[in-house]
Amino acid sequence: MEPTRLVVGAALQAPPLTPPTPQFRRRRLTRPRGGAHCIAPAARPMLLVRCANSRKGNGDSRGGAVRWVPAIHLYDDSTLLRLGASLTDEQSEGGIAELFSLAQRNILYINKQRLKAMEELNKLQDENKLLLEELEALETQVQGVSLQTVESSSFCDILLRIDTMVISGMISVAEASDLREKILNNRSTVQSTFSAIHLKPNTELLSELQLFLRKPTEKPLHVVHICSEMDPIASCESLSTYVASLSREIQRNGNLVEVILPKYTSLNMDGIHGLRKAEVEYESYFGGLWHKNRIWTGSSSGVGLILIEPVQLSYFTRDRLRGYPDDFERFSYFSRASLDYIVKSGKRPDILHIHNWETAIVAPLFWDIFAHQGLGNTRILLTCQDLNSEGGIVYSNKVILMSSTHSKDALIQGLRHGLQATLTAHKEKILIASHGLDGELWDPSKDIYLPRQYSANDIEGKSICKEALKRRLGFRGSSIVVGCICDGDSDIHSLKEAVHVALRRNAQGGKITFIEGYDEAIAHLIYAGSDIILCSSFQDPSLQIAMKAIKYGSVPVRINFPSDESRQSEGHGSHNISMSQYIISTFGDLSLSQALDDLKNDPSRWDRWIRDGMARGLSWDAKCYNLHWDAYSSIRSP
Repeated sequence: MEPTRLVVGAALQAPPLTPPTPQFRRRRLTRPRGGAHCIAPAARPMLLVRCANSRKGNGDSRGGAVRWVPAIHLYDDSTLLRLGASLTDEQSEGGIAELFSLAQRNILYINKQRLKAMEELNKLQDENKLLLEELEALETQVQGVSLQTVESSSFCDILLRIDTMVISGMISVAEASDLREKILNNRSTVQSTFSAIHLKPNTELLSELQLFLRKPTEKPLHVVHICSEMDPIASCESLSTYVASLSREIQRNGNLVEVILPKYTSLNMDGIHGLRKAEVEYESYFGGLWHKNRIWTGSSSGVGLILIEPVQLSYFTRDRLRGYPDDFERFSYFSRASLDYIVKSGKRPDILHIHNWETAIVAPLFWDIFAHQGLGNTRILLTCQDLNSEGGIVYSNKVILMSSTHSKDALIQGLRHGLQATLTAHKEKILIASHGLDGELWDPSKDIYLPRQYSANDIEGKSICKEALKRRLGFRGSSIVVGCICDGDSDIHSLKEAVHVALRRNAQGGKITFIEGYDEAIAHLIYAGSDIILCSSFQDPSLQIAMKAIKYGSVPVRINFPSDESRQSEGHGSHNISMSQYIISTFGDLSLSQALDDLKNDPSRWDRWIRDGMARGLSWDAKCYNLHWDAYSSIRSP
């Protein structure tokens, strides 16, 4: 039998016998994969041993001075016997007993240390596994750009390069219009043929296009959005999701969609494919002066992007997208600069789609100044997430009000901006559309930001996301996680009360973490890793938060309950009545305390809630797309 190895304390003066090298096997611990994380060696135990020093001088009854020394050696059983034999009779009377007593204590200590080390190793291995899964998700994100997206980006890049050809004087406006039409008519062939145009100068690209394009077909619809935000490039409120979702849906059905945005310094560059600064600048008129602008082009999920950057003015070199005293001036400049860009680049869009107060001024500017500069066939559609722009309503050909919970009459009668008379006079051109989720961006089964993707039929990934969120925020142990994404309608007092309720019920282990600013990846992880998501309300635009929570298997709990009068109108007469009615009927009366009780006491019911909600279609559906397409078609010039 292999002798047992022990850890014992050695005397200050070594015995005359030199201890042999211990005959034990070293076990190599496998280094966990993942690069930056490794296992730190455990600290060696230090035993304090009372030992004899010398028989001379002052000392105890055994003739030696008493003191404590730290010392550790490894011995086997045979060595201990020889050590015992080498001791003097006087020493051996109590020395052997003390020696073996120390050995037994060392065995207990080593066993405890071994158990602690194994627990720590298992913990590190679990964390390493999660980290590897997160790395795989990131690699998928980097490498998972589809061929379709790359080809669509090339198609958008060609059209945007034509803009710069016109501005630089290389081709005329008429030639550009003809070229764009031919490109649109041969879209599928152009996408696959001109996949590396970013490597070619404008002169070479123009020559190749003129030789290649021959066959005419029916002209598709050309829509240009002028807006302040778009997911995932610049995101502040629900408008960004709406613009991204609608643009992809319209273009996916064979049309051309482009989006004009300010070039904020806080743009998410990872969301832009093929970002390129144009070789030319152009001037726009504002405040009685002409101002130079740089042009940046690219694409997002195949939708063409134009970013406008003022050269002399610092309107968009700020931390936030908006929320400044000069916001009206900033976005008025951008609106005018966008119209100047469209005219000078020779674009002839069928529809200019403008959004909210930020770009509503485009409508009166267009009819007063730009409609007579080659844009006689262009029409204006205004979308309002909230209503606070009378001019945009009057001068637009169609107005779409976004609401998932109210009818047209209820919206008009319930307005507080003094626009009831204006909307009543223009009631015939008003349509109501519901909010929807971007099925590409907000779907846990294909979410690139999650360490593990999951669905209603394969829910295991949600627990992995929960552990990743807890690790990211420093939460420990098994606990309920309550998340909250604050928006412009969040009531701080109600939120504080909800936080106190959660902490009293020991959610998150009694811990709370605040994250300042918006981070796309963290937002997705909060939805996926939380059991409960606090919502300011189930009204627009906050309803987006509830829909995202349901899609990611979290239960939405609102903290601002509506009055009895507004409760009666919730979900009636809206376009997407089934979705809003489901949320209100299922979660409308659920308080945070009740939700915490249900999660703890009725997990089977909780599981049914989660799976049923995740299985529902909350993204842009055919009805919502058809409503927008009908609006475009009804105002399109023949």
